[in-house]
Amino acid sequence: MSANPLKVEARGDRLALDAGRTPVASSEPGLPQRSLALRASGWLLVALVVASWVFVVSEPSAHVGDLISRETLDHGRDFLQQLAGVGEARPAYRDPGQWRQAARLAYRTLAMSVLAIGFATIGTLLTVMAGARPVLDEGRPWPRTLLFGLTRAAWIFSRAVPELVWALLIIFVFSPGILAGALALGLHNFGVLGRLCAEVVENLDRRPIRAVRSAGAGRGQTLLYAVLPSALPAFLTFVLYRWEVVIRTTIVVGFVSAAGLGREFRLALSFFHYSDVTLLVLVYVLLVFAVDATSVGLRRLAR
Repeated sequence: MSANPLKVEARGDRLALDAGRTPVASSEPGLPQRSLALRASGWLLVALVVASWVFVVSEPSAHVGDLISRETLDHGRDFLQQLAGVGEARPAYRDPGQWRQAARLAYRTLAMSVLAIGFATIGTLLTVMAGARPVLDEGRPWPRTLLFGLTRAAWIFSRAVPELVWALLIIFVFSPGILAGALALGLHNFGVLGRLCAEVVENLDRRPIRAVRSAGAGRGQTLLYAVLPSALPAFLTFVLYRWEVVIRTTIVVGFVSAAGLGREFRLALSFFHYSDVTLLVLVYVLLVFAVDATSVGLRRLAR
């Protein structure tokens, strides 16, 4: 049975073309230079790390040897024994009344974190469209540019100042308490959430927005039916993530805002009640675990 001459001819043409095909470069011209730069950067990083450790170890004022000295080990052992309540008739973590008091302080700490993330979320929702690059209009008149710059500057300033510094400034205006701590945490996280949510808006798919606009919808309708439905799940994810961060920072802000577990933690350390410190740390860890579990569950619902 003879082969089809047309197929044989076509196969021969393909072989001839393959034989005469010139090899095509598989990489960009600048790839070897970039690879060399990456390797050089890696070796430079290793050299800097080694040099920094050599400097720290050789520096007399660093007192690296104190880490393994007998005196340091004795102090560490004594401190751990005090935290465990060795020598006390009834350590704080074995007293039900102390647990109830710590639970009330944990509730106040939780209230501070919820109030703080609420302040940050409201501020973010009010300013996110002003601080995001335009998604509704291609042009940017000068009032829009000015508003964009002012909003971005406010975000940068609010997140550049740490929560503890905000708390130190706010207690000169408000009396120490939950409100002062919540405002300090909210101001810092307002800048963080604003930047994160603005990036969500800037990275949205433009096709639904253009479709709604082409159907004759105005700016408000486009925001309501095209922008917000696409961005809200990511907004909620970032808000819950920042809430987890806030609950970890409340104890530090409580040092100066005199509220929640932070205030009691500072007092326990000041009066050398180390078993109370152990109890407060245990309650704080349980609170963090509860908030993390709640946040994970809410994020799953948001998806």
